Amino acid sequence: MKKLIQAALLVAFIFSVFNVKAQEKKITKGYYQITVYNFTNSEQQSLIDNYLQMAYLPALHNLMIKDVGVFTPISNDTSINKILYVIIPLPSFEAAATLTQKVNSDADYLSNSKAYLDVAHTNPAYTRIENILLEKFAMAPFFVLPKLTGKRADRIFELRSYESASEKIYQNKVYMFNEGKEIDIFTKLNFNAVFYANVIAGSRMPNLMYMTSFENMADRDEHWKKFSASDDWKKLSGMPMYQNNVSKADIIIMKSTPYSDY
Repeated sequence: MKKLIQAALLVAFIFSVFNVKAQEKKITKGYYQITVYNFTNSEQQSLIDNYLQMAYLPALHNLMIKDVGVFTPISNDTSINKILYVIIPLPSFEAAATLTQKVNSDADYLSNSKAYLDVAHTNPAYTRIENILLEKFAMAPFFVLPKLTGKRADRIFELRSYESASEKIYQNKVYMFNEGKEIDIFTKLNFNAVFYANVIAGSRMPNLMYMTSFENMADRDEHWKKFSASDDWKKLSGMPMYQNNVSKADIIIMKSTPYSDY
């Protein structure tokens, strides 16, 4: 009897290990879609906000797509070209490919989006839309909601895009984040990273994108000060193999909208 119990426990252990590995493999195939709205005036912003809040996000939630982030850069206050970002976590490439079709089959979505969809060509809701498709980093396979405790209105989200001069140099930067353990430095310093991902379709390739979050602007500045002074970062960034692997960095400091999921 004792041997039978031991054998059963061994089988259960082996099954659990394979199941965990399968789940890890499945998780690492996750994707993100970032939709970028460009607009110029408050009327357009109101139309886009109402559409997202009343039609698009509810349709995504009906598809069991949760934790959709909607953000406006703080630079919108002074920019002529204003931007709004919608960040959608997706479980698979198929989910990304079929997203529009599934949303358009939602009767409530079609009904609630009429003001946005039926605009006249002389009075559009936006200047242009761009969709960016990203695949999660192998060593950052999880979408993580930020663990912030302060007032929501004060919270800062920082979206960064790092471009490289060639595909080969880009892979070096991706390696630096993953195997080089740059991600570990962000984790150690509690940057509250939401995601890290490769851009696999977009206008600025080759590039990667990642987003961190902070209690407020002072908290953000303090975190980056500690990062720059970190011995781990100084050692990593000083290694000859990682030199000149970023040719352009876009830094977008944002606030979440009141109807964003986080």
